[in-house]
Amino acid sequence: MITQGWPAKPADVEARERQWAELSAFSGDERPGAMLGVVYGRRRLGKTYLLSALAEQTGGFTFEATQDTESMTLGRLGRELAAHMGAPAPLHFDDWGEAVDALLRLGSNRPTTVVLDEFPYLAQSTPSIASIIQRAFSPRRPERLASQVRLILCGSALAFMGNLLTGQAPLRGRSSLDLVVPPLDFREHRAFWGIDNERIAAQLFAITGGTPAYRTLARGGAPHDERSFARWVCSNPLSSSSPLFREAHYLLTEDLDVRDPQVYNSILGAAATGSTTRTAIATQVGRKVTDIAHHLSVLESTGYLTKVDDAFSTRKPRWHIADQIIRFDRAVMQPAWSRLSTTNDPAPTWELQQGAFRSQVLGPQFENMCRDWVQSHADPSRFNAEAITRVAPAVVSMGGRDQAEIDVVVFGVVAGRTMLVSIGECKWSETVTPAHVARLERVRSRLGASGVDVSRTSLAFYSGQRRGTGVRGNMPAGLKHVDIAEIYGAPADSA
Repeated sequence: MITQGWPAKPADVEARERQWAELSAFSGDERPGAMLGVVYGRRRLGKTYLLSALAEQTGGFTFEATQDTESMTLGRLGRELAAHMGAPAPLHFDDWGEAVDALLRLGSNRPTTVVLDEFPYLAQSTPSIASIIQRAFSPRRPERLASQVRLILCGSALAFMGNLLTGQAPLRGRSSLDLVVPPLDFREHRAFWGIDNERIAAQLFAITGGTPAYRTLARGGAPHDERSFARWVCSNPLSSSSPLFREAHYLLTEDLDVRDPQVYNSILGAAATGSTTRTAIATQVGRKVTDIAHHLSVLESTGYLTKVDDAFSTRKPRWHIADQIIRFDRAVMQPAWSRLSTTNDPAPTWELQQGAFRSQVLGPQFENMCRDWVQSHADPSRFNAEAITRVAPAVVSMGGRDQAEIDVVVFGVVAGRTMLVSIGECKWSETVTPAHVARLERVRSRLGASGVDVSRTSLAFYSGQRRGTGVRGNMPAGLKHVDIAEIYGAPADSA
């Protein structure tokens, strides 16, 4: 049961409709008894802003932890909680058990949101805090039953936060909410920055990703054409005095607490510059494949790498950079770091790095956008399917040592069966030609010869060009031609 009208999302909280709805449902749940929730996501995604707004809207309490000792943390909590309650003097807590019980008493009359932000810092100074909260939230404990506090533990250390509720962790089975706050997707990003031009929006997304804080950190307004985009890049990530210049370094330093950072940085550099298989990464890093297995696992669990399985084989995974600004840093900035660190005019360097930006940053990002569009935004009927079930890239053996990379492989439900409904190629700047189609037709024939049912498999070409730039040559009637306008929400053309 949810409190009537609980609560409206403030106007200054942009996007995040789904996350706000889920948080509101949790915070406004009128059932008796305190409830526990966990919220986490990468840094700078606006988690604190979102939860602070929720607490303000509901008259709740937020405590943001810092890297202090337990004694200092409890002292600050006592002062801030007293101020929130209007108490004449700071509250004193001997330990976190007393502190948690005091927080539970905030919800003695109604559902009350309480947020413990930067929870990993609390765990550093008080390693037993998860067990203390477990004990406080015991199902039959009177203090829990008498409270309607909705306690939210929030943090950015993905591996730590993700493990709070798993396996033998103390809080397993205690939480009523397990919410991951993702980056904005490419459509939300465009609306958030207020960019009309789809191509400029896509290029900016390839650098900033869906991280809302970068709009605040960036100098100047959002770019609107190619010239202002170049100025924006030179004034922000490529300017040594900009907050974004060392952002990738800060992210890795804050979140990746490891013994041999050189190996982790080298793996990220290899993945950013096109080495995406285990073998290719190991070769570039100068280690054996077995030696980097743990490093890949750590980078995946912390959200820096994403493992993408081949559409036709789980034995051929590829590893992609999950954070756009890290990919941009490794592919574009690191090769020119000395020049960028000492120059007052990064424009010549940006001009020299255009090739790397297009091939190693923008190209892979556009492929991801196309796959995301098919999975999350496209009408399944666009692919003559009732539902889209899976979207992935693939490498298809063409005989001998010849291989063909397919950017977008789409599986969907047709007449109750899951079938291969489309294979497609993504090109940011190229116009579709008969040669592109002939290549896709050869791949489709090869898949059919290998036993894949291709009777419902259409061919698709995804273009970073706007509608109206033309299609060269005579194209087959069944070709799906998806342009940048459709990817960003314009109606599909007749193809």
